[in-house]
Amino acid sequence: MLAAFESILPIFLLILSGNLLRRLPLIDRGAWLGLEQIGYWFLYPALLFVTIYNADFTGLELDAMMLALAVALIAMVAITCGTWPLLNRAGLARRSEFSSIFQTAVRWNSFMALAIAQKIFPPAGMAVVALVMAVIIIPINLVTVVLVTRFADRSTNWRRIGRDLAINPMILGSLAAILFRCLPFQLYGPLNQTLGLVGNAALGMGLLAIGAGLRVGDLWQPRFALVLPVILKLVLFPTLLIGAAIAFGVTGIELSYLALCAAVPTAMNGYLLARQLGGDAELYAAVTTVQTAVSFLTIPAVLSVVAQIVG
Repeated sequence: MLAAFESILPIFLLILSGNLLRRLPLIDRGAWLGLEQIGYWFLYPALLFVTIYNADFTGLELDAMMLALAVALIAMVAITCGTWPLLNRAGLARRSEFSSIFQTAVRWNSFMALAIAQKIFPPAGMAVVALVMAVIIIPINLVTVVLVTRFADRSTNWRRIGRDLAINPMILGSLAAILFRCLPFQLYGPLNQTLGLVGNAALGMGLLAIGAGLRVGDLWQPRFALVLPVILKLVLFPTLLIGAAIAFGVTGIELSYLALCAAVPTAMNGYLLARQLGGDAELYAAVTTVQTAVSFLTIPAVLSVVAQIVG
């Protein structure tokens, strides 16, 4: 576990640096919003595109891996939804709170997974993470929008939501990469290299932005609605995905690739969705902070357990 911990330590140090920089009076607060926007509309889509486009999937059991991912994700959605009657009956969560519990349980921080994969795995690991992103971005966004709308604001403008999904840069970047892989000619070399440089910048800047968005004060305010999604995301989902992958015959380092995807905390982008659709954005931010802090220990633990299984 120590080796895995030290391997991902630079990732968390960069996240911590982002949080410290936001607190210092050196950088205008508006710059962090600009960094998020540049990342969302340009850096992250470019990273997705170049990673998927240049990926070598030779020898990988992609069918089994994607099937295991689908089964684990469906099971996670079903289990999380199944907690609502119990939470409601016991008075442990309000409707708006449950919308954020659900989001933080099923969303995942793909850019943290990409950064860790680049650090500890061969290029195929980063490619698998990018492929997982391409496969689940659309269904996760659709499911979370529907559920948040159901539990928060029922007067949502569905036309606007559909338009936002249609121009989602992560979805478009992933689809473009898949399309270009199917074309009979290769991407112009210098353009490919340019996108590669953009992708390298995206990882570091993305981790700084993650750190800047965390609220450390939320670590000291535990309550059931905050603790539950931490357990669901960082304990239950890795268990479901690793179990499904083993059941479908995924072995070796490929199992580690999927384990990493399952072990990372939730993503910050669900905060904006909660705020726009009337969900509990404050709870979402709090859960994101706690999950990110706890994952500093759980990610190495999950990867170490999987290493024992595949070893």
